[in-house]
Parts: sequence; structure tokens; C-alpha cells
Amino acid sequence: MKVWMKSDDFSYEVEALVKAFYPKKKVELVKLQPDMDSRSVEIDEEDGVLSIIVKDNGQSYRYEDSYKSQDRRTRKDQLKRLLYKALSDYTKKDLPWGTLTGVRPTKLCMELLEQGKTTEETCRDMVQFYHCSEEKAQLGTKIAHRELTLLRDMDYQNGYSLYVGIPFCPTTCLYCSFTSFPIQRNASLVEPYLKALYREIEAVKGLMGNRTLNTVYIGGGTPTAISADQLKELISHIRQAYPIEQCTEFTVEAGRPDSVSREKLQALKEMGVTRISINPQTMNEKTLELIGRRHTVEDVRQAFFLARECGHDNINMDLIVGLPGESTEDVKRTLEEIRGLEPDSVTIHSLITKRAANLNIYKEQYEDLTYGNIERMLSAGEAFARENQYEPYYLYRQKSASDSGTSQRENVGYARPGKEGLYNILIMEEKQSILACGAGSSTKRVYGDGHIERCENVKDVRQYIDRIDEMIERKRKLFETS
Repeated sequence: MKVWMKSDDFSYEVEALVKAFYPKKKVELVKLQPDMDSRSVEIDEEDGVLSIIVKDNGQSYRYEDSYKSQDRRTRKDQLKRLLYKALSDYTKKDLPWGTLTGVRPTKLCMELLEQGKTTEETCRDMVQFYHCSEEKAQLGTKIAHRELTLLRDMDYQNGYSLYVGIPFCPTTCLYCSFTSFPIQRNASLVEPYLKALYREIEAVKGLMGNRTLNTVYIGGGTPTAISADQLKELISHIRQAYPIEQCTEFTVEAGRPDSVSREKLQALKEMGVTRISINPQTMNEKTLELIGRRHTVEDVRQAFFLARECGHDNINMDLIVGLPGESTEDVKRTLEEIRGLEPDSVTIHSLITKRAANLNIYKEQYEDLTYGNIERMLSAGEAFARENQYEPYYLYRQKSASDSGTSQRENVGYARPGKEGLYNILIMEEKQSILACGAGSSTKRVYGDGHIERCENVKDVRQYIDRIDEMIERKRKLFETS
């Protein structure tokens, strides 16, 4: 599918929206020329008139509208609405999230509510101006309402959050594209990595000035892949450098059941961690084996019960729907297993196959795998949450998927009252600066006017160790400029 554009303005948004309608097609953006292919989309703007023409083997569909504003955001939204109308009419298809192709649809709902819009007005705007379905508009507005309520008790505008990344895992999962290094093969790198990490943690501690530390999140990878003593040392360094006593929430991903032990779970509790995750992804033995999770369903149960014995009273569990070979009935069986454990929160992810995932890199090996109906699976997850007193509290979508049609699927966090993951809200709604340390981490500076700037650490562990001074200097430049 070729998209002919007179200008490069909004090319990213245009490509993402076209891919949402044509997820299996390669989309090529080229400069507008008279010799158009027989199958193409033409986007032109002249004398304040925006025109979009969809051509396919002799048939032509034309849409026009005049630009009412020179404001960039308004023009972008207008272009996307007109393009959506053209593609929707042509394909006879509607998208659940309409013109919204970014990863944070609820951020827009929150903006509308903060402007003083009522729930009904916010839902109406999401449907009328962004072509969201009624269901998604209501979901986004409900979550935004809850987020605002939770943030009301936190002075997040004068605060910040700290993220620390541990890029080691027991194994690399088939679908994973995060910065992750199998720990057995990379055992010699763990101590050098931690030393570099401690150096970064200490060096950047003063960059936030007198701001309050609201939340701390240790993620990965799998932080609990390192030893109990190393975990204690890591948290000790964080506690010495940062005012942990100010924290509302301190989370550690204990995601892989095959990475936890009583000693590690006790260490986390003793060091002041208030929230952990134990993530089975599925409770189907065959799927666990296929995706490279070297643990069993019983291992998940035992890890969860052990965490409860050690005093952890805020445990999240991550699930993925759409895993290869799984049906809606398989997902329902997983949910029944989770019901018996009664975690404090459940996060339900849609499978997104990114370019860096082994499932995509070696796709020839897995071309015979079948995939179920993810929309039905997400609906099963929503019903499970509703029946078991879990309320949705944050939502996001992932970018850079190899199949961009999946960008219309959401990942939703559900929690019981008082057990929400506040860091998740803060980072997804981009409400405050995030100071991030470790390989593959991304630091974000949020200015008072909402403007955001980022700096990223290198992903490779060896590069991170060798270039730690550069990583530190990047952050200094980001936060020391006015």
C-alpha cells in the first residue's frame, strides 16, 4: 500500500493509521507525484483544503475538508479524522480505538476530564472526534477517572519516580523484546553490571533537587534472577542514595516463579518493598514449555503461596492473552487458576510480537502455530475482573509491533481497592519525571507545561558497563538545562 503525501508532516501518524486498517500490508510513504499506482492513498493540502483520495484498480474515493486552525495538534487530529473516514468507508471496517494510534489513549481522556468535562461529555468527545467505539470510550474514561482519584492524594507534580533495571532473566521468553540476558550464560557480567549500576544510582541522586520521591520500581529483565545477597546490596544502595521513607510505593518485579526463593522474598520484605509481581503469563503447561518459561504451573502456585507466607500483601500477576496455540477456553482455565490464588491485582496483556522477539526473528520455525481470538480473550479477562472485584486502573498499548494491527489492542491493569500500581499510572500518563538507571532504561523529564524530553541508556550490558560515564552525563545534561 502506497501513501502519496505532499508534505512529510504527520507521516508517522498517517503510517500508523493506515497500518491499523491494513495490518498485513507493507505501507510505503512517498512524495506526491502524478503517476500514482493503481492502489494507493493520496494526501494533499492546498489553499487550506485537505483532500484524501483512496484509489484501487479504477475506483476512486475522495474526501475533503478545510483546515480551521494552524495549530499543529488540531491539524493532526483533523487529518487523522478525515483519513479514518476515508479508510473506514473504503474497507467497511471500524477500529475499536478509532484514530488513536498512540500507546496512551487514556491520557486523552484524562486531559478532557481535567478540562472540566463530565464523564458523559468525555465519552461523547472520544466517540465523535476520535471515532472510538462506545465500549472503548467508556473504558478509557472510567480508567482516567480512577487514575485522577488515585493521584489526588499524591503531590506528583512536585515529585518524581525512580526506575532501576536488572537486565537478567533465567531464560529469554519466545515473545520477549525487552533488554534481557539469560543469567547462566552471562553470570560473569552480573557483578560488573551491578557495580556500574551502583555508580549511576549514586551519581544522579542529586538531579531531582528537592522533589519528593513518590515511587520506586525495580524491573527488568527479572530482578530476582540475581542472588538474595545481591538484591539486599542493590536495595541498600538505593536506600542510602534516595529518601525511600518518602515513597508511597516500592515495587520489585519478582516475575519468574523459577527465580524466587524464600530467602529472596524475605529480603524484599525486610528491605521495605511494598509491592511485587509474580507473573505466570499462562497456567497452561504446554504453553509454558513452548514460550521458554522453565517452570511449571505448580511452581507458580508455590511461589505465590511462599510470597504470602513471607508477608507480601500486594502481589500482582501478569497474564498474556493470544499466546501461540492457546484458545479462549485455555485463557478461561488460566483465569480460574488465578481466581483460586486471589492476587491483589492482575494485568492482562495482549500478545504483541515485536521485531526483536524470537517469535518474530525465527518466525519460520513457528509458522504452523495457531492463534486464538484475542478480542474474545480480552473480554473473558474483563468479565473475570468484574466478577472478582477487580477494577481497571491503567491501560496502555505497545508500539513497534511487527503486526501493527495489534496496536488497536490494549493491555489493562485491574486491581482491588488500595492495591493499584501507582508507578504504572505515573509513567503511562506521563505525569512526572522518571529517573531511570540501568541498561536499556529510559529517563523522562516532564516540564511544567507538559513538554517531555527523554534520554536512554544503551541496552547491551557490556556497552553499559564500558560507557557508564556517558550514561551519567546524559542525565546530567537533561536535568541541568533550564
